[in-house]
Amino acid sequence: MDSISKKSFHTRSNSLPLRPHPVVDDVDEHLCRLKASAATSSSSSLSQKLGKVQDLHDSIDNLLLLPLTHQALVDNDSVDDLLEGSLELVDLCSMAKDVLSQMKECTHELQFVLRRRRGDDITNDVQKYLNSRKIMKKTIHKALKGMEKSSSKTSDESSDIVTLLKQAEAITYSTIESLLSFMAGPKSASKASRWSMVSKLMQPKRVACKEEGSNTNL
Repeated sequence: MDSISKKSFHTRSNSLPLRPHPVVDDVDEHLCRLKASAATSSSSSLSQKLGKVQDLHDSIDNLLLLPLTHQALVDNDSVDDLLEGSLELVDLCSMAKDVLSQMKECTHELQFVLRRRRGDDITNDVQKYLNSRKIMKKTIHKALKGMEKSSSKTSDESSDIVTLLKQAEAITYSTIESLLSFMAGPKSASKASRWSMVSKLMQPKRVACKEEGSNTNL
């Protein structure tokens, strides 16, 4: 009798829904946070979203170490799609990093010129900066056009793990796209707006000149 009751209890316990692994919950929580902030696109919000993407992928690293993840990937036909998507993300991140580094270098060079050549004609230097930025914008827009890809479809038979990984891929693509769009700015900026941007770079110089002038008067 005891053996029968134990067997029936064991059968009932197996029928209960399994509780998700804490790492799975962690990944899902990071995804929810990113989805909630998807509509914002200011520089500060983008910085926050990039931090959240980093946290998401840190959690995914932990998720990929779990045996249940290995089993889910083995039993699913979407592994090749996930790998291809990951490689594309690596290429995009590398390109975004290179462009951002070039933009930073060009900006620093122009600021250096603005500080050193007080009163001199800096038109050629400014034009050089604008031309460099124009080339980088073309590179970004070309990359954005290449990102117009259909998101990976998740079939009803996909496991929860695979679904999470595909959602993470999609939200990462979206965040990088927002970053590149912000870096590129409007696709067809007027000449006045381009010089307005240069004028903003000159603000620190003007403040410094005013401070020097006031110190001289003292």
